[in-house]
Amino acid sequence: MANTATPRTPGEPAEALEASAALETAGPVSYEAAVAELEALVARMEGGALSLEESLSAYRRGSQLVSYCQQQLEKVEHQVRVLDGEVLKPLATDEDNA
Repeated sequence: MANTATPRTPGEPAEALEASAALETAGPVSYEAAVAELEALVARMEGGALSLEESLSAYRRGSQLVSYCQQQLEKVEHQVRVLDGEVLKPLATDEDNA
């Protein structure tokens, strides 16, 4: 029977890996949580200490998070369009107020 345990890096507690695996299957709580998790994931990947399988898993999770964030932004944009009568107005800058 194949070992299905997640490989861990030296010095990394098993609890951290179990929590990470649980996060991979769970959806983000909010847009901000997804962005924070994505930033942490990118930092781990850029650190270069992940195995090939861990890198692939991190890439998959990152893709899920990016998709979630895009969906959330599209929902908010739709709500803003509804509130502004389908016309998005440019953001006023300090130069416009001068």
